[in-house]
Amino acid sequence: MPAPEFKVNTYRFDPYKNFRFRVKWDGKYVAGISKVSGLVRTTQVVRHRVGGDPSTPRVSPGQTQYEAITLERGVTHDVAFEQWANKVWDYSNSTKGDDNSNQIVSLKDFRKDIIIEVYNEAGQKVIAYNVYRCWVSEYHALPDLDGMGNEVAIQMIKLENEGWERDTSVTEPTEPSFTLPAS
Repeated sequence: MPAPEFKVNTYRFDPYKNFRFRVKWDGKYVAGISKVSGLVRTTQVVRHRVGGDPSTPRVSPGQTQYEAITLERGVTHDVAFEQWANKVWDYSNSTKGDDNSNQIVSLKDFRKDIIIEVYNEAGQKVIAYNVYRCWVSEYHALPDLDGMGNEVAIQMIKLENEGWERDTSVTEPTEPSFTLPAS
């Protein structure tokens, strides 16, 4: 029999679901995020061959890059996405004056670290990832609008980042048990 995948809750077989999560930046949870793209890291393969070994090339790791992360949520009056996107480029700042003395990128704070937290069905935090030096490379303020449509209006930001790692201080919690109706 294989080793259990869950060390604390050894009776558990089902992996965690993908629909309970929260995203945090600037020490606060961001409201209404409905979708987060996956965390993907790719390391290039460097191929080389030793002159005396004509049969097969050798391979070694090269540069590692981290794919951009997209966050989506319904359009509301919360301006968190727009404010962050405006730190990289803001129309009102870009049109002030012709002497190029205007600030277009908010160099002091256009990058943020974010935290992506995953929760189990009982609402307990089970996994967290820290994503470093993110900045908004793409911002969709409004989706296509359709008078004949029947969908929620979704806005999106695309975050470039310089890496991520699992927060090892978040450990597997003991899952609760209850009996209803209470006796």
